[in-house]
Amino acid sequence: MSVSAAQSSPTTVNSRRFPRFPLSIPADVTILRSGVAYSIPGRTVTLGERGLGVVLAGEVRPGDSVNLDFNLPDFGGRLQLQAVVRYQAFLKCGLEFQSLTPQQQRLIEHWTRTKSVTNPNPASPVGKSQSALATPSSFTAHAGHRQRRLAGVRRAVNVFLAVLLVFGGLYWWHWHRTWNELESRIPATKPLVPQPPVSVPAAVMQELLIHRVEPIYPEGARKAKIKGVVALDVAIGTDGNVIEVRPLSGPDELTSAAVDAVKWWRFKPYVINGQPVGVKTTLAMDFRGN
Repeated sequence: MSVSAAQSSPTTVNSRRFPRFPLSIPADVTILRSGVAYSIPGRTVTLGERGLGVVLAGEVRPGDSVNLDFNLPDFGGRLQLQAVVRYQAFLKCGLEFQSLTPQQQRLIEHWTRTKSVTNPNPASPVGKSQSALATPSSFTAHAGHRQRRLAGVRRAVNVFLAVLLVFGGLYWWHWHRTWNELESRIPATKPLVPQPPVSVPAAVMQELLIHRVEPIYPEGARKAKIKGVVALDVAIGTDGNVIEVRPLSGPDELTSAAVDAVKWWRFKPYVINGQPVGVKTTLAMDFRGN
């Protein structure tokens, strides 16, 4: 997604093939680990046609597949996208969009093109008219002054980060010790005996569905005009997360896509006598094709 900057150009050049623009909004990132979906809150930093920069309150690794959920400002409606982690540094991550629908692609492109009208070259702080009027000597002086200023800013940032790490480490140590003391004072309680999973009709569980991910129609099945309904045997934990999915019937070319989508579904916990219990149910995924 990036190319090397030209060595002969004196101005800063955007190294991305598709520029990103500043965007600071809440975003939820869901990642599947050991068959369990974890939701990590975060906040976006930049947005472009092919990807998103985001700061997360949790750890991900390059190559992880995640689901994104955020509200694109000024255009209405929420976006639920699939992405892959391309890089991760400290808490900041770079995500590359995957399998965008045509509507999602058009919405993001419209947003970025609207931003490019007000900021046509977000990576370049120097305009063409200023560059054309600058003499070689004045340009050299300005460049030297800019480098010294950037060096001073880097030193200040490094000092600030060092102080932040020291105080953060002390705060974490104090918090950890206090938490252990509080836990040691909590009297031991008898563990609750979990109830066995109960069978619940699909119509009841549909009422408890709070997060749905649509399946990606396999390209080979679409070209072959394969359609049909895939029935799935689904096990749902006490927290509402899907813990196991097994195909029961349907075309073999479509079962994998149906299973991958339902793994990301989330439900409100099913409660009996005030206690959440595990659930077994049967769900159907209808692939109609185009």
